[in-house]
Amino acid sequence: MDRSISAPTGRSWRALSTDMERLHTEKLHVTFSGGSTPEDLVLPRRYTLTHSDRTGELFLSIDNQYNKKQISGLYTRLMRDEVLAELILHENSPLFRIYCHVSGGLVIGTAGWRYNIFKAEMRLVLEALRYGDRALFKRHPELDDAPVKVHFRSSDSRYDKIETRGAMADYR
Repeated sequence: MDRSISAPTGRSWRALSTDMERLHTEKLHVTFSGGSTPEDLVLPRRYTLTHSDRTGELFLSIDNQYNKKQISGLYTRLMRDEVLAELILHENSPLFRIYCHVSGGLVIGTAGWRYNIFKAEMRLVLEALRYGDRALFKRHPELDDAPVKVHFRSSDSRYDKIETRGAMADYR
């Protein structure tokens, strides 16, 4: 029995997920702002990743702050399917932290449904972050050793958790 839920485009989320199993670099649009540059390492380095359900395009902003304008539209505030990430120093070593809003407030979908979508798309998310910031990784190859911690934020304790997802090198 197919339990797919229709996305705004009329395609099922399952179909959307299948379409996005691999990063299509031509659909990734990256902007640097706030003094961030492709090669200079200034911490914290924050990433705001959104996407278009209609076109499959990904929009990545890299800055020292999250791009609040990028996530302030009504549709984005209701869907809460943006991914926020940051590169920080933790105990004198680089660490990537990823944040996904699973439930709480006004969001579309149940916590379990949203959690499963974020989990299914996490490889794509990490590939987009790694590829979008590839000049930084080329200049600072030690960043590929940075561990990845994914924070699923939920008002439901079953889905409010932190998962380790290897190192950034796993997403080259």
